[in-house]
Amino acid sequence: MRRREFVGLTGAALFSAVLGKPAQGADLDIEKLAAVLVDYTSPADGPASLDSLAKAVAAAKRNYQACRYSEVTAKLPALLRELRAACAFTEGDERLRAHALSAEAYHVTASILLKQEDKGLAWLAADRSVQAAHASQSPLMIGSSSRIITHALMDGSHHHAATDAARRAAERMAADLTEPTPDDLSIYGSLLLRGAIAAADTGSRHSTAELLDEAAEAGRRLGQDGNYMWTAFGPNNVLCHRVNVALRFGDAGTAIDYARQVDLEQLPINERKATLLLDTSRAFLTWNRHDKALQILRAAGEIAPEEIAGRPAALRLVRDILATAPISVRREAREYAATLGVIA
Repeated sequence: MRRREFVGLTGAALFSAVLGKPAQGADLDIEKLAAVLVDYTSPADGPASLDSLAKAVAAAKRNYQACRYSEVTAKLPALLRELRAACAFTEGDERLRAHALSAEAYHVTASILLKQEDKGLAWLAADRSVQAAHASQSPLMIGSSSRIITHALMDGSHHHAATDAARRAAERMAADLTEPTPDDLSIYGSLLLRGAIAAADTGSRHSTAELLDEAAEAGRRLGQDGNYMWTAFGPNNVLCHRVNVALRFGDAGTAIDYARQVDLEQLPINERKATLLLDTSRAFLTWNRHDKALQILRAAGEIAPEEIAGRPAALRLVRDILATAPISVRREAREYAATLGVIA
Protein backbone atom coordinates (compact mmCIF):
# COMPACT_ATOMS: atom_id res chain seq x y z
CA MET A 1 0.00 0.00 0.00
CA ARG A 2 3.08 2.27 0.03
CA ARG A 3 2.10 3.61 3.45
CA ARG A 4 5.05 5.99 3.75
CA GLU A 5 4.14 7.69 0.49
CA PHE A 6 0.51 7.89 1.59
CA VAL A 7 1.33 9.52 4.92
CA GLY A 8 3.56 12.05 3.20
CA LEU A 9 0.74 12.92 0.87
CA THR A 10 -1.84 13.61 3.52
CA GLY A 11 0.22 14.98 6.34
CA ALA A 12 -2.25 13.48 8.86
CA ALA A 13 -1.28 10.82 11.36
CA LEU A 14 -4.63 9.10 11.03
CA PHE A 15 -3.85 8.16 7.43
CA SER A 16 -0.91 6.04 8.58
CA ALA A 17 -3.26 3.31 9.83
CA VAL A 18 -3.14 0.05 7.95
CA LEU A 19 -6.00 0.13 5.46
CA GLY A 20 -8.14 -2.95 5.67
CA LYS A 21 -11.36 -4.39 4.41
CA PRO A 22 -14.38 -2.34 5.52
CA ALA A 23 -17.43 -3.94 6.98
CA GLN A 24 -20.47 -4.30 4.78
CA GLY A 25 -23.07 -1.61 5.27
CA ALA A 26 -26.46 -2.73 6.49
CA ASP A 27 -29.53 -2.17 4.36
CA LEU A 28 -31.52 0.86 5.48
CA ASP A 29 -35.25 0.40 6.03
CA ILE A 30 -36.40 3.48 4.16
CA GLU A 31 -39.97 2.19 3.82
CA LYS A 32 -40.64 2.63 7.54
CA LEU A 33 -39.32 6.18 7.34
CA ALA A 34 -41.58 6.82 4.36
CA ALA A 35 -44.59 5.51 6.29
CA VAL A 36 -44.03 7.82 9.26
CA LEU A 37 -43.36 10.85 7.03
CA VAL A 38 -46.75 10.48 5.32
CA ASP A 39 -48.69 9.64 8.48
CA TYR A 40 -51.04 12.60 9.02
CA THR A 41 -53.28 10.98 11.63
CA SER A 42 -53.61 12.56 15.07
CA PRO A 43 -51.34 10.98 17.67
CA ALA A 44 -53.25 8.59 19.89
CA ASP A 45 -50.87 8.45 22.82
CA GLY A 46 -49.52 11.14 25.06
CA PRO A 47 -45.88 12.18 24.81
CA ALA A 48 -42.85 10.58 26.37
CA SER A 49 -40.82 12.81 28.66
CA LEU A 50 -39.05 15.60 26.82
CA ASP A 51 -35.81 14.78 28.59
CA SER A 52 -35.87 11.23 27.24
CA LEU A 53 -36.75 12.51 23.78
CA ALA A 54 -33.88 15.00 23.94
CA LYS A 55 -31.48 12.14 24.74
CA ALA A 56 -32.87 10.10 21.84
CA VAL A 57 -32.46 13.00 19.41
CA ALA A 58 -28.89 13.59 20.59
CA ALA A 59 -28.15 9.88 20.10
CA ALA A 60 -29.56 10.04 16.56
CA LYS A 61 -27.34 13.02 15.76
CA ARG A 62 -24.26 11.33 17.22
CA ASN A 63 -24.89 8.11 15.36
CA TYR A 64 -25.45 9.96 12.09
CA GLN A 65 -22.20 11.88 12.49
CA ALA A 66 -20.43 8.60 13.29
CA CYS A 67 -21.85 7.18 10.02
CA ARG A 68 -23.90 4.52 11.81
CA TYR A 69 -26.74 5.05 9.38
CA SER A 70 -28.49 1.71 9.82
CA GLU A 71 -28.80 2.26 13.57
CA VAL A 72 -30.16 5.77 13.07
CA THR A 73 -32.67 4.67 10.46
CA ALA A 74 -33.97 1.82 12.60
CA LYS A 75 -34.81 4.15 15.49
CA LEU A 76 -36.04 7.24 13.65
CA PRO A 77 -39.63 6.13 12.85
CA ALA A 78 -40.56 5.58 16.51
CA LEU A 79 -38.74 8.75 17.55
CA LEU A 80 -40.55 10.87 14.97
CA ARG A 81 -43.92 9.50 16.13
CA GLU A 82 -43.12 10.28 19.76
CA LEU A 83 -42.01 13.79 18.88
CA ARG A 84 -45.21 14.38 16.91
CA ALA A 85 -47.17 13.39 20.00
CA ALA A 86 -45.06 15.70 22.15
CA CYS A 87 -45.80 18.62 19.84
CA ALA A 88 -49.51 17.81 19.95
CA PHE A 89 -49.97 17.26 23.68
CA THR A 90 -47.65 19.79 25.34
CA GLU A 91 -48.15 23.49 25.91
CA GLY A 92 -46.07 26.63 26.38
CA ASP A 93 -42.31 26.29 26.66
CA GLU A 94 -42.53 22.50 26.57
CA ARG A 95 -44.21 22.66 23.17
CA LEU A 96 -41.51 25.02 21.88
CA ARG A 97 -38.88 22.56 23.08
CA ALA A 98 -40.72 19.66 21.44
CA HIS A 99 -40.77 21.53 18.12
CA ALA A 100 -37.03 22.24 18.41
CA LEU A 101 -36.34 18.55 18.99
CA SER A 102 -38.55 17.68 16.04
CA ALA A 103 -36.60 20.07 13.83
CA GLU A 104 -33.39 18.24 14.75
CA ALA A 105 -34.90 14.80 14.20
CA TYR A 106 -36.33 15.70 10.80
CA HIS A 107 -32.95 17.23 9.92
CA VAL A 108 -31.28 13.87 10.56
CA THR A 109 -34.00 12.11 8.59
CA ALA A 110 -33.51 14.38 5.59
CA SER A 111 -29.73 13.93 5.77
CA ILE A 112 -30.08 10.14 5.67
CA LEU A 113 -32.48 10.33 2.73
CA LEU A 114 -30.21 12.71 0.82
CA LYS A 115 -27.35 10.23 1.17
CA GLN A 116 -29.66 7.55 -0.20
CA GLU A 117 -30.59 9.89 -3.09
CA ASP A 118 -34.31 9.69 -2.25
CA LYS A 119 -35.11 13.23 -3.37
CA GLY A 120 -38.85 13.21 -2.73
CA LEU A 121 -38.74 11.95 0.84
CA ALA A 122 -35.66 14.06 1.58
CA TRP A 123 -37.51 17.21 0.52
CA LEU A 124 -40.51 16.25 2.69
CA ALA A 125 -38.30 15.67 5.74
CA ALA A 126 -36.34 18.88 5.15
CA ASP A 127 -39.56 20.89 4.90
CA ARG A 128 -40.81 19.28 8.13
CA SER A 129 -37.55 20.32 9.80
CA VAL A 130 -37.97 23.94 8.73
CA GLN A 131 -41.63 24.04 9.79
CA ALA A 132 -40.78 22.61 13.21
CA ALA A 133 -37.88 25.06 13.58
CA HIS A 134 -40.17 28.03 12.94
CA ALA A 135 -42.71 26.60 15.37
CA SER A 136 -39.96 26.43 18.00
CA GLN A 137 -39.42 30.21 17.66
CA SER A 138 -35.66 29.63 18.05
CA PRO A 139 -33.51 31.70 15.66
CA LEU A 140 -30.69 29.19 16.05
CA MET A 141 -32.95 26.28 15.17
CA ILE A 142 -34.37 28.19 12.19
CA GLY A 143 -30.83 28.84 10.96
CA SER A 144 -29.87 25.21 11.50
CA SER A 145 -32.84 23.86 9.55
CA SER A 146 -32.16 26.35 6.75
CA ARG A 147 -29.03 24.29 6.05
CA ILE A 148 -30.98 21.13 5.27
CA ILE A 149 -33.56 22.86 3.09
CA THR A 150 -30.67 24.41 1.15
CA HIS A 151 -29.16 20.95 0.74
CA ALA A 152 -32.49 19.58 -0.51
CA LEU A 153 -32.77 22.42 -3.03
CA MET A 154 -29.26 21.65 -4.29
CA ASP A 155 -30.08 17.97 -4.58
CA GLY A 156 -32.96 18.93 -6.84
CA SER A 157 -30.58 21.03 -8.98
CA HIS A 158 -32.18 24.30 -7.80
CA HIS A 159 -28.75 25.82 -7.24
CA HIS A 160 -29.63 29.51 -7.57
CA ALA A 161 -32.52 29.11 -5.14
CA ALA A 162 -30.27 27.18 -2.76
CA THR A 163 -27.60 29.89 -2.88
CA ASP A 164 -30.15 32.60 -2.19
CA ALA A 165 -31.76 30.64 0.64
CA ALA A 166 -28.45 30.04 2.40
CA ARG A 167 -27.30 33.62 1.93
CA ARG A 168 -30.57 35.09 3.25
CA ALA A 169 -30.51 32.81 6.29
CA ALA A 170 -26.90 33.78 7.01
CA GLU A 171 -27.71 37.47 6.62
CA ARG A 172 -30.56 37.17 9.13
CA MET A 173 -28.14 35.66 11.62
CA ALA A 174 -25.39 38.20 10.85
CA ALA A 175 -27.58 41.01 12.13
CA ASP A 176 -27.28 39.51 15.63
CA LEU A 177 -23.58 38.59 15.61
CA THR A 178 -22.19 41.57 17.54
CA GLU A 179 -21.42 39.27 20.47
CA PRO A 180 -21.84 35.83 18.91
CA THR A 181 -21.75 32.59 20.86
CA PRO A 182 -19.99 29.51 19.46
CA ASP A 183 -23.44 28.20 18.48
CA ASP A 184 -24.16 31.41 16.54
CA LEU A 185 -20.84 31.34 14.69
CA SER A 186 -21.17 27.66 13.89
CA ILE A 187 -24.64 27.93 12.38
CA TYR A 188 -23.71 31.13 10.55
CA GLY A 189 -20.52 29.64 9.14
CA SER A 190 -22.24 26.41 8.13
CA LEU A 191 -24.90 28.33 6.23
CA LEU A 192 -22.18 30.20 4.34
CA LEU A 193 -20.48 26.92 3.47
CA ARG A 194 -23.70 25.41 2.21
CA GLY A 195 -24.29 28.53 0.15
CA ALA A 196 -20.77 28.32 -1.28
CA ILE A 197 -21.34 24.77 -2.50
CA ALA A 198 -24.62 25.82 -4.11
CA ALA A 199 -22.96 28.87 -5.70
CA ALA A 200 -20.24 26.65 -7.15
CA ASP A 201 -22.93 24.62 -8.89
CA THR A 202 -24.23 27.81 -10.51
CA GLY A 203 -20.75 28.37 -11.95
CA SER A 204 -20.20 31.65 -10.09
CA ARG A 205 -16.61 31.66 -8.87
CA HIS A 206 -17.02 35.17 -7.43
CA SER A 207 -20.02 34.31 -5.24
CA THR A 208 -18.43 31.04 -4.20
CA ALA A 209 -15.17 32.70 -3.15
CA GLU A 210 -17.04 35.44 -1.29
CA LEU A 211 -19.09 32.94 0.72
CA LEU A 212 -16.08 30.75 1.45
CA ASP A 213 -14.04 33.73 2.65
CA GLU A 214 -16.88 34.86 4.94
CA ALA A 215 -17.10 31.33 6.33
CA ALA A 216 -13.33 31.28 6.89
CA GLU A 217 -13.61 34.49 8.90
CA ALA A 218 -16.36 32.91 11.02
CA GLY A 219 -14.08 29.90 11.52
CA ARG A 220 -11.25 32.18 12.55
CA ARG A 221 -13.50 33.88 15.10
CA LEU A 222 -14.60 30.50 16.44
CA GLY A 223 -10.96 29.46 16.66
CA GLN A 224 -11.36 25.68 16.56
CA ASP A 225 -13.17 22.82 14.93
CA GLY A 226 -15.99 22.14 17.34
CA ASN A 227 -19.34 20.48 16.92
CA TYR A 228 -21.60 23.22 18.20
CA MET A 229 -25.22 22.72 17.16
CA TRP A 230 -24.07 19.51 15.46
CA THR A 231 -22.33 21.47 12.69
CA ALA A 232 -18.71 20.21 12.91
CA PHE A 233 -17.88 23.78 11.85
CA GLY A 234 -14.41 25.28 12.15
CA PRO A 235 -11.31 26.20 10.13
CA ASN A 236 -10.63 22.65 8.94
CA ASN A 237 -14.25 22.21 7.90
CA VAL A 238 -13.90 25.33 5.75
CA LEU A 239 -10.88 23.72 4.08
CA CYS A 240 -12.92 20.58 3.44
CA HIS A 241 -15.49 22.68 1.61
CA ARG A 242 -12.74 24.35 -0.41
CA VAL A 243 -11.73 20.85 -1.54
CA ASN A 244 -15.30 20.11 -2.62
CA VAL A 245 -15.70 23.44 -4.38
CA ALA A 246 -12.46 22.98 -6.31
CA LEU A 247 -13.72 19.61 -7.51
CA ARG A 248 -16.99 21.13 -8.66
CA PHE A 249 -15.02 23.61 -10.75
CA GLY A 250 -12.91 20.79 -12.18
CA ASP A 251 -9.73 21.93 -10.38
CA ALA A 252 -8.45 18.57 -9.12
CA GLY A 253 -4.97 19.90 -8.39
CA THR A 254 -6.35 22.73 -6.27
CA ALA A 255 -8.59 20.25 -4.46
CA ILE A 256 -5.59 18.10 -3.58
CA ASP A 257 -3.61 21.14 -2.41
CA TYR A 258 -6.42 22.08 -0.03
CA ALA A 259 -6.80 18.47 1.15
CA ARG A 260 -3.11 18.43 2.12
CA GLN A 261 -3.77 21.40 4.42
CA VAL A 262 -6.55 19.69 6.39
CA ASP A 263 -5.66 18.32 9.80
CA LEU A 264 -7.90 15.27 9.63
CA GLU A 265 -7.54 14.51 13.32
CA GLN A 266 -9.01 17.91 14.18
CA LEU A 267 -12.25 17.19 12.33
CA PRO A 268 -14.68 16.26 15.10
CA ILE A 269 -16.92 13.76 13.28
CA ASN A 270 -16.37 10.72 11.08
CA GLU A 271 -18.95 11.80 8.51
CA ARG A 272 -16.90 14.90 7.69
CA LYS A 273 -13.65 12.91 7.59
CA ALA A 274 -15.13 10.35 5.22
CA THR A 275 -16.60 13.03 2.96
CA LEU A 276 -13.23 14.74 2.70
CA LEU A 277 -11.53 11.46 1.82
CA LEU A 278 -14.11 10.69 -0.86
CA ASP A 279 -13.56 14.11 -2.41
CA THR A 280 -9.80 13.61 -2.31
CA SER A 281 -10.15 10.18 -3.88
CA ARG A 282 -12.21 11.70 -6.70
CA ALA A 283 -9.56 14.36 -7.22
CA PHE A 284 -6.81 11.74 -7.63
CA LEU A 285 -9.02 9.72 -9.96
CA THR A 286 -9.40 12.84 -12.11
CA TRP A 287 -5.60 12.98 -12.18
CA ASN A 288 -5.52 9.30 -13.24
CA ARG A 289 -3.72 8.41 -10.03
CA HIS A 290 -5.80 5.30 -9.44
CA ASP A 291 -3.44 3.93 -6.80
CA LYS A 292 -3.85 6.95 -4.55
CA ALA A 293 -7.58 7.22 -5.30
CA LEU A 294 -8.03 3.62 -4.14
CA GLN A 295 -5.85 4.04 -1.04
CA ILE A 296 -7.80 7.08 0.09
CA LEU A 297 -11.13 5.43 -0.65
CA ARG A 298 -10.09 2.49 1.51
CA ALA A 299 -9.10 4.91 4.28
CA ALA A 300 -12.62 6.33 4.16
CA GLY A 301 -13.98 2.80 4.47
CA GLU A 302 -11.89 2.22 7.56
CA ILE A 303 -13.20 5.37 9.20
CA ALA A 304 -16.83 5.06 8.11
CA PRO A 305 -17.77 1.66 6.63
CA GLU A 306 -21.42 2.52 6.03
CA GLU A 307 -20.48 5.73 4.20
CA ILE A 308 -18.76 3.59 1.56
CA ALA A 309 -20.73 0.36 1.55
CA GLY A 310 -24.19 1.90 1.76
CA ARG A 311 -24.06 5.17 -0.14
CA PRO A 312 -24.77 5.18 -3.90
CA ALA A 313 -22.34 8.04 -4.62
CA ALA A 314 -19.48 6.19 -2.94
CA LEU A 315 -20.25 2.97 -4.81
CA ARG A 316 -20.24 4.91 -8.09
CA LEU A 317 -16.74 6.11 -7.22
CA VAL A 318 -15.69 2.50 -6.64
CA ARG A 319 -17.07 1.56 -10.07
CA ASP A 320 -15.31 4.51 -11.70
CA ILE A 321 -11.96 3.49 -10.20
CA LEU A 322 -12.52 -0.12 -11.22
CA ALA A 323 -13.62 0.74 -14.75
CA THR A 324 -10.56 2.85 -15.55
CA ALA A 325 -7.83 1.31 -13.36
CA PRO A 326 -4.53 0.48 -15.09
CA ILE A 327 -3.19 -3.07 -14.92
CA SER A 328 -0.97 -2.21 -11.93
CA VAL A 329 -4.02 -1.34 -9.81
CA ARG A 330 -6.78 -3.38 -11.41
CA ARG A 331 -6.46 -6.52 -9.31
CA GLU A 332 -6.48 -4.64 -6.01
CA ALA A 333 -9.39 -2.49 -7.19
CA ARG A 334 -11.34 -5.58 -8.26
CA GLU A 335 -10.75 -7.32 -4.93
CA TYR A 336 -11.80 -4.25 -2.98
CA ALA A 337 -14.90 -3.74 -5.12
CA ALA A 338 -15.87 -7.36 -4.52
CA THR A 339 -15.88 -6.78 -0.75
CA LEU A 340 -18.53 -4.13 -1.35
CA GLY A 341 -20.58 -6.24 -3.74
CA VAL A 342 -19.57 -4.12 -6.74
CA ILE A 343 -19.21 -6.23 -9.86
CA ALA A 344 -17.15 -5.05 -12.83
